[in-house]
Amino acid sequence: MSKQPNEWKRFDTKSPPRRQNLFLMPVTWVVARVYCWLHREKFKRERMEGLRPPYLLLLNHNCFYDYASMTMALMPHRPSYIVSVDGFHGFTTILKLLGGIGKRKFTNDVYLIRQLLRIKQNGDVIVMYPEARYSLIGTRALIPEAVGKLAKLLKIPVVTVNMSGHHQTMPFWSQKDRFLPVGETLIQQLFTSEEVKSLSVSEINAGIREALEYDDWAWQQENQVCIDLPTRAEGFHEVLYQCPHCLHEYTTRTKGAIIYCEHCQKEWELTQYGEFRALAGETEFPHPPDWYEWQRDNVRREVEEGTYYLQTPVLIDALPDSRKFIPLGEGTLTHSKDGFLMKWSYLGEDYTLEKSVNEMYSCHIEIHFHLRQMSCIDLSTLDDTYFVYPLSPQVNVTKIALATEELYKYYVGNVETGERSPYYLSQNK
Repeated sequence: MSKQPNEWKRFDTKSPPRRQNLFLMPVTWVVARVYCWLHREKFKRERMEGLRPPYLLLLNHNCFYDYASMTMALMPHRPSYIVSVDGFHGFTTILKLLGGIGKRKFTNDVYLIRQLLRIKQNGDVIVMYPEARYSLIGTRALIPEAVGKLAKLLKIPVVTVNMSGHHQTMPFWSQKDRFLPVGETLIQQLFTSEEVKSLSVSEINAGIREALEYDDWAWQQENQVCIDLPTRAEGFHEVLYQCPHCLHEYTTRTKGAIIYCEHCQKEWELTQYGEFRALAGETEFPHPPDWYEWQRDNVRREVEEGTYYLQTPVLIDALPDSRKFIPLGEGTLTHSKDGFLMKWSYLGEDYTLEKSVNEMYSCHIEIHFHLRQMSCIDLSTLDDTYFVYPLSPQVNVTKIALATEELYKYYVGNVETGERSPYYLSQNK
């Protein structure tokens, strides 16, 4: 019998962190070595001599394969990982044995700080992906100012791991591992504990952002890495949703190595070396991230002009615990300058979820997610995570993610530096 939401069992995000099982550590090393060997990955270490836990390990994030590189980077030290609650789905027991700590994405969880301090006390490695999601386009996503504040609070060394080419082997918009060679991974002790104590939060954050800067498309082009897979562009339209020729949204499609627009019929080939080439006429954006950032500019313009508004029917699944998705049926989702508003009915009761603009500096999205094989966004509270699947063909989850970031920038400020926006300052004199 179905239960009301107040009766659901929920994931315990408050329990003390569990140390990684010592018997499983060599298993993770073997699995990681095999994966890295298959991808011909090499590692370079700087300032790592004599470093012992506890320390804070920060990595850029493109795909599932990152976890193998992360394991190689911290061997033979014992880690604890911050993992989203949905990441535990289907792997709850094993991830807890491996030292996983559950957190709901883009929420402010004070209990997480207590858990991280406990990991430090245990003498283990704290592992974080500060971008908090896979990169949508193979370049660095936002790293919030809070990361530098956390480093100051922990007062332990900061180590960064910058992986190259991972987006090319397993793109977000495909999520199929192509088992291609990847670039050299740089592991460096960015700051000693003494340096963390002496530097300001802004200096620490600037160093972290610089150390984790990357562009996997530029890496491919500079190193002339040939990707001759005949299906190498398939799925790219999920991220590049607007045609740069006719400017129509939601009309791009992909087939094989081609991305094309159904409205104006223009076609571009994704070449073997990671550049776009128009099959006829001008190539608007040879470099794929430039196309993505052009879309961002267009969304920013809508936000600044006050015209950004989205409303769509949606399917909603809840994940209160990591073990089972609960279908909630259909509802409506609105996204605007007021943030997210979602309404639905379940077992005869009406429900509403509101997330203001200042609560979310970014938004996690998925392409062809789990059993539904549909694109979705997820909205979380401290107790629940909702996977929200837009049903309108005139909606793209990448645009929702871009709009979430641009709304925050315009109405709140720069999440990376903490600087408030002109609008925010004018409203809070």
